[in-house]
Amino acid sequence: MSSAVIRPRPLDNAPASQNGNGHRPVPTIGGHPVDPDRISAEVEEMGAQEAIAWAIETFGSKLTFAASFQKTTSVIVDIAHRLDPDARFVFVDTELLFPETYETRDRLANHYGIDFESFVQDNPRGLRERWDAGEWGPDDDCCAPRKVATMRRALEGVDCWVSGVRRVDSETRAGSRRFGWDVRFDRWKLNPLADWDDKQVWTYIKENHVPYNPLHDQGYPSIGCMPCTSKPGQGDNARAGRWAGTDRTECGING
Repeated sequence: MSSAVIRPRPLDNAPASQNGNGHRPVPTIGGHPVDPDRISAEVEEMGAQEAIAWAIETFGSKLTFAASFQKTTSVIVDIAHRLDPDARFVFVDTELLFPETYETRDRLANHYGIDFESFVQDNPRGLRERWDAGEWGPDDDCCAPRKVATMRRALEGVDCWVSGVRRVDSETRAGSRRFGWDVRFDRWKLNPLADWDDKQVWTYIKENHVPYNPLHDQGYPSIGCMPCTSKPGQGDNARAGRWAGTDRTECGING
């Protein structure tokens, strides 16, 4: 499969990247400051496989794929591994993921012969035991320390990371770009499946015999940690079962 080659064009009269003075760094690719809107528009015209191929060529070892072990992870892992068997995959392990999610990780790892690099926050002792005993309470808000802060560690030394965010996921994700500057983590972010719907995802999985999380077959369209994941109601959007009964819509990694 061939891929379009985009050569980032330097910004006219662009300032040098800044750090240590309170200013966000100027986005660069290959050491050259670039216009995020311009390159985002160019990558938007690519398909998912072409965009991943471009990112692999452009960022090389500075590219990392983040895995949530939902259906979009399965698609991205298959595409990325076909293009680059040495692609790096990471995941944030809160130690409160569903058993089926860990099983999906192992099935994908065995199927493709890859390692998923795990990043774990220094969680309180007995965390999983408390959940199993039904002792999880309203004060156990863990997204910031166990997911966002841990993700920052996972992205150290990375220039671009890849997620499975799609515009159909929810209203808060409807405007997601396929590629752009991620102000949360101060690096580039690629959402190769941004314009895919569920039919496209499942068609790819079935046609390519890709392992996927069996919780999807049990009524969970969106899967996170056990305390904050439930089945959405009839007619609700796919992410309505995440943090149900609260005003939270994202953990902080993607929004």
